[in-house]
Amino acid sequence: MIFSWRRMNAIFMKDYKDFSRNMAVSIVVFMVPVLAAFYGRIGAVTIDAQFMLFNMAFTMVAAFIQSCLIAEEKDKNTLRGLMLSPATTAEILVGKSLLSFILTALVIVLSAFFADYSPENIWIVSIAIFISICFYIAIGTLLGLYAKSVMEASVIVLPVMLVFTFGTFVTNFIEQYPILKIANIFPNVQLVDLAKKVQSGAGMGDVWTNMSLIFIWLIITSILTIIVYRRKMVD
Repeated sequence: MIFSWRRMNAIFMKDYKDFSRNMAVSIVVFMVPVLAAFYGRIGAVTIDAQFMLFNMAFTMVAAFIQSCLIAEEKDKNTLRGLMLSPATTAEILVGKSLLSFILTALVIVLSAFFADYSPENIWIVSIAIFISICFYIAIGTLLGLYAKSVMEASVIVLPVMLVFTFGTFVTNFIEQYPILKIANIFPNVQLVDLAKKVQSGAGMGDVWTNMSLIFIWLIITSILTIIVYRRKMVD
């Protein structure tokens, strides 16, 4: 079946209207840029602090908003209608993800501007951020499919927000607690490591391991999301 941009756009516009009416969810979009502006006024924002803001944007905008959008569809019993409509799985998932992607990208750009972040190689960092946004949207979709309501979605996304926002600081305790070495493969930790290498003048060949690990997280999460989505179609 041919991918229909019209159907995808219709899903996107519906999400935009629902989102604009839900102030409890939409308010999170402003939190990270405000915090970035505060850090920017202080000055001397480190890579760790800058990417804590980015990881916060990933979890609070990409994952949280996406999970709430999906859960709201289930809450209103409209997700089943979408699943049974002529729209394909790709059209529905892309259409439902587009708003979260645009909002997250906008928040990232604003945060970088307010905090005066300027990477040595903007293209490498941009690719890593693009993959990361897709990963967190996939996580948000997965959690939204499991949640029975928007309230439940906002609760089950909290561990994701905690681990992937502040998980980078766990690496400071690896020497004391060797078991924490597992955190080194987390996508947020890999993103910070990649950013530090780029800031030191590293090229794509030097950060391909970091980029590959983030991409593997995206692939695994996307496969799980599609499996769960198709099971929900059968249910």
